[in-house]
Amino acid sequence: MSSAAIAIDLLVAMIRNACVNDGTPESGHEDRSADTVAEFLGDPGRRFEPVPGRVSSIYRVPGRDRSAPTLMFMGHLDVVPVNEAGWTVDPFEGLRRDGFVWGRGAVDMLNQTAAMVAAFADYWNGDAEPPGGDLVLAIVADEEAGAVHGVEYILNADPEALSCDYLITEIGLAPLPAAGGGRGLPVTVAEKGPLWTRLRTAGVPGHASQPYAARSALAPAAEAAHHLATSPTPVAITSEWEAFVEAVDWPQERREAFLDPELLDAAIDDLAMTDPGLAKWVHACTHLTVVPTLMSAGTKANVIADSAEVDVDVRALPGQDQADLDDHFRKALGPSLLEDIEVEPLLSFPATASAAQGPLWDALAAAYAAGGGDGGLIPSMIPVSTDARFFRQAGVVAYGAAHFDDAMSFGEVLSLYHGNDERVSEGSVAATFELFARTITEFAARS
Repeated sequence: MSSAAIAIDLLVAMIRNACVNDGTPESGHEDRSADTVAEFLGDPGRRFEPVPGRVSSIYRVPGRDRSAPTLMFMGHLDVVPVNEAGWTVDPFEGLRRDGFVWGRGAVDMLNQTAAMVAAFADYWNGDAEPPGGDLVLAIVADEEAGAVHGVEYILNADPEALSCDYLITEIGLAPLPAAGGGRGLPVTVAEKGPLWTRLRTAGVPGHASQPYAARSALAPAAEAAHHLATSPTPVAITSEWEAFVEAVDWPQERREAFLDPELLDAAIDDLAMTDPGLAKWVHACTHLTVVPTLMSAGTKANVIADSAEVDVDVRALPGQDQADLDDHFRKALGPSLLEDIEVEPLLSFPATASAAQGPLWDALAAAYAAGGGDGGLIPSMIPVSTDARFFRQAGVVAYGAAHFDDAMSFGEVLSLYHGNDERVSEGSVAATFELFARTITEFAARS
């Protein structure tokens, strides 16, 4: 069986393991997929399990030259929950049909994790000569809920276990027409920072049958959620976004609009008519995004709520910080509403970026070209946060990469992240495996 076929089999197995992370400590069950990888590699690796079932495993192949840089591949094992009513197939069957593998995690990011394991296997098994520097495979838990039981735990318990100089992880994006001709491979070099926030309001309990002069905590919470959901958010044209726009072969009019804060929103509206997935992505990569996602209030239907909470997903661009968010809250909520609300930061992590240059960048470019890619690499920013943020803050060069084939468009891939009927073409899994395998060789030659 070829290594690409092995990667597809691993992907199917991990989908079937249903490592669903709903944000609670007892969810995830990443031990299932860690065991699948351990069985394939014949070794459990270095295991970390802060909570029963929340397993991360690290495998390290020592390099020939201890002074050479270390390259790490890192994939997460957990997936987000599903609403099966929106699916046309069983999300955890791992169905193979019409050249695609269907299931939760197929794109985010079990396709990449499976390809990483398959590319790493020959070095772990001794079938390939060790590279110059160490080669590390990390398969980790809890990425989908902030990494408290995954990377963050490992870095606190034993930071040397994840020591590296260069990192490849998520997110992978489909090729785009390159400004210089051909099809360029987007490689994630930057990501927005999460500034998750909780709003709290207080009221006075009473019988809901007597609402006169009542003070409900729910009313201001709901009003705040409505204002935050409907208020325009600030535009920021970052250097990372400029580099992406200039690298893609778009009509000059669109390129100019994407770089002009005055024209940008209208251009996004026009794009949404033909490619809604791409339009959402362009908006997210150029705006502070503020989205109320959870609300809880009260204790019973006939009791006026004396407390309420609204959780807000906030993502900040490079250069934006808590002060920008505070300013937006003041404008969106107004002083009279804001004075009745307690604002609690839940997660505060700045946007991070790595330079699109150096030995790993060159190795990825050479690997993509060797696989038939003719448009070079396109430095890209993503609107989400990944485990790469921990490493970039420590000075590690971290990229997200995968190679989707022509069966999957850029907008389609974007729409499948956390979406219904998530799927990936088998050709994309094979191409991603080849990209990773060649990158290991090309990186060793450059370091």
